Amino acid sequence: MKWAIFSRDYAFGQDSRPTAYDARHDSFLGIKRPDGRVATRNFIGVLTTVNCSATVARAVEDHYKRVGLDAWPNIDGVVSLPQNFGCGIGSQTETMEILRRTLAGYISHANFAAVLVIGLGCEANNINDLFKIQHLQESDKLHSMTIQAAGGTRKAIDEAISIIDGMLPSANQVKREPIPVSEIVLALECGGSDSYSGISANPALGYAVDKIVRQGGTAILSETTEIYGAEHLLTRRAVSREVGEKLIERIAWWEAYCRRNGSELNNNPSSGNKAGGLTTILEKSLGGDRQRRHHQSGGCLPLRRTGDGARAGVYGYSRV
Repeated sequence: MKWAIFSRDYAFGQDSRPTAYDARHDSFLGIKRPDGRVATRNFIGVLTTVNCSATVARAVEDHYKRVGLDAWPNIDGVVSLPQNFGCGIGSQTETMEILRRTLAGYISHANFAAVLVIGLGCEANNINDLFKIQHLQESDKLHSMTIQAAGGTRKAIDEAISIIDGMLPSANQVKREPIPVSEIVLALECGGSDSYSGISANPALGYAVDKIVRQGGTAILSETTEIYGAEHLLTRRAVSREVGEKLIERIAWWEAYCRRNGSELNNNPSSGNKAGGLTTILEKSLGGDRQRRHHQSGGCLPLRRTGDGARAGVYGYSRV
């Protein structure tokens, strides 16, 4: 199939309808944090400021996989989240801002009972700047360290394990309790899509989203580039023209970004996507749109935007 730019009729809000909320309120067994937020898991996180500390973070996770957490039955695991950035980029660039904001989001995630942040010590994304800019404070639930200050990789692994051992007793002091489904926030993401995704997994996920939102919960469209070519189907369901135009603004941003870098949005489909029968981003996006469709009555769930005061609903989120 040939790739080509085409015009869209955005019809802002034309198909938007109020959500028909369920009269019965369901619940699940979740964890309520001291600040009122709700978690579905109880992990200790090991995050990295830079790719250089990924080996230490993975080694710490592997340690707890070997020794187990039988003595701490309420902890679901110690998980590392290494990443490939953190150095060789300007401290005032958009890339650095996004990286720091993303790390801060993980650090504050309700599914983490505690977090250890590991840096190398000389990286552009150093721990001091990260904590200062993102207003993070060291506490019994948030610790940081660097490999250079520890004296090398082996000593850093030992120090990190010692720190996490000290976090285990407190992290274990949780109790699951019935939590309203309205507290669920579900992020939607395409992965390994093929020509069957639009008639199988994605519609099934769409039904799940419908159920969660009708209970007052939230779903987030977390990959703007994978609705490209189908964004006019979403703008028709926007709760307002402003929301629809915000989505189009992000699509335009991506188009400009690709032009600046000598690329195009049709580069999105991977070799695996194509082997599975998807030929262009347009086909992939039409399948991905089925994650957000309300099928049962032929209606739809309204599209909101990140930051709207009324949390329940389907939101757009621009991932870079």
